[in-house]
Amino acid sequence: MTDPAPNPWPPGPIRTERLVLRQTEARDRATIIDLFASPEVGTYVGGAQSRDELERTAPEIPGRRFGFFVIERDGAMIGLITLDRRAAVHPGHVRPEANETELGYMFLPHAWGQGYAAEACTAVLDWVATVRPGEPVVLCTQEANIPSRRLATKLGFAEVDRFEEYGAEQWFGVRYPPAL
Repeated sequence: MTDPAPNPWPPGPIRTERLVLRQTEARDRATIIDLFASPEVGTYVGGAQSRDELERTAPEIPGRRFGFFVIERDGAMIGLITLDRRAAVHPGHVRPEANETELGYMFLPHAWGQGYAAEACTAVLDWVATVRPGEPVVLCTQEANIPSRRLATKLGFAEVDRFEEYGAEQWFGVRYPPAL
């Protein structure tokens, strides 16, 4: 995500009750490869990527950019959260000019179902509200990904559209900042 405003990046580590959200480090490379190569994780994001290809192409420190958070529990990476600008070429927007902040997340299967995604996403959404006050955040997930849709609703996203993309029906939601 190219940051259009002079927002501080990376922020200092964001700490929640159980998690630390931080910028990537070289030690995260192997886990990031595991995440993207996992067939379970790839189920709703276009499939697992080739481990061999990831080993060849992943930089020494992957994800070194604005909006890329590693989620750590007890010193071990369990997932990641990304903030990107939703390009106008994709369907699903809440502003005519598009370019909304889009929240994405992926967790290793052993971390599923324990509330880590809700805890981490809430922390990132709170951070976004401080660096981009008043800006809506969007989220897109496959219609078939019921746990992700349930999380989106829990986080305050409301469905605004459904469309076909990447060979599957997509659920598109928006979370508007609270009125002041």
